[in-house]
Amino acid sequence: MTAYPEDVGTGAPHPHQEQLLYFTDRGIEELEKRRGEEEITFEWLAEQLRTFVDLNPDFEIPVERLATWLARLDDEDEEEGDV
Repeated sequence: MTAYPEDVGTGAPHPHQEQLLYFTDRGIEELEKRRGEEEITFEWLAEQLRTFVDLNPDFEIPVERLATWLARLDDEDEEEGDV
């Protein structure tokens, strides 16, 4: 989101903030709208991520972080249950 100078440090949202999206939100919303009804496997997703990184090597680290985060989602639930 865009930080407006008058809002920095105040914690107050800018009056137009509810209309603003992170740039990635647009892509996520498009993905959901265009392909949200489809079912995929993680094997398919992994292959698509590999292809994307092959074509866009600058995104290797963010894609690796996303893949790791997705792979470990259940780990957080298990850790909370162990406490």
